[in-house]
Amino acid sequence: MTIQWFPGHMTRAKRQIQEKLKLIDIAIELLDARVPLSSRNPMVDEILQQKPKLVVLNKSDLADPAVTKEWVAYFADRGIDALPMDATTGFGVKEIPERAKVVLKEKIDRQISKGLNPRAIRALIVGIPNVGKSTLINRMAGRNIAATGDKPGVTKGQQWIKTGGGIELLDTPGILWPKFEDQMVGYRLAMIGSIKDQLLGLEDVAYQAVRYMLKEYGNELKERYDLESVPAYSDELEANDVVDVMEQIGRRRGCLQSGGGVNLEKAAMVILRDLRGGKLGRISLERPEAGTGST
Repeated sequence: MTIQWFPGHMTRAKRQIQEKLKLIDIAIELLDARVPLSSRNPMVDEILQQKPKLVVLNKSDLADPAVTKEWVAYFADRGIDALPMDATTGFGVKEIPERAKVVLKEKIDRQISKGLNPRAIRALIVGIPNVGKSTLINRMAGRNIAATGDKPGVTKGQQWIKTGGGIELLDTPGILWPKFEDQMVGYRLAMIGSIKDQLLGLEDVAYQAVRYMLKEYGNELKERYDLESVPAYSDELEANDVVDVMEQIGRRRGCLQSGGGVNLEKAAMVILRDLRGGKLGRISLERPEAGTGST
């Protein structure tokens, strides 16, 4: 199945970014550290053309630190500087101006050689909805200047914001791409809340999350919900085995309906809420060897 949409405000955002490119020194591409490739819009390189770029892996506090190291190495192998960060707590945020200066070293050196005082770096922050752009801007600016929220589509326009780190930031609305050829990209984005649950179905999203966790984080699943056991993962894992785990979780969390059966929709809500909130531990939902997308 191919998932398709392209809301009008996202079309406008793409055009607005392209109109501002000549004013931009560097793009700060914000990705979710739990799903770096799935949260990387393949249209960004086309939109940014050849602009220098710094990749920031936000929400790294929610991601598996060992897997995040793999992602940093993955991007480094492709000549891209990637910085793990958590905009909410401020971890890694102060490194952004210095990393940007390193990326722009040749340009800054040219300005100095001409006797010019390098002006503030003008940076474009770009990323998909709900990846933390506004939270990062507020953290760098030292004040609440950009609207934030836990739902896609909070940022509606563009604005220049000065920070104390020698960078001027241009915020942009999140841009999703017109369609997902790989349905798992859509599921991963729904798992972290970057697209609406209803688009793929709450129970289906939770099912895919549980299936993945049985493969990579079975013990975390077992401990969080005090399950007696979880099935060992294999490529032949039956759908019924995954649903059985969801039903066990539903019973543990009181997600029952009349007659004593488990309300799977409520159980799915519990699972996704816990996953997004870090209650299951630090979990990465894709690894470099299994990732999809382009760089």
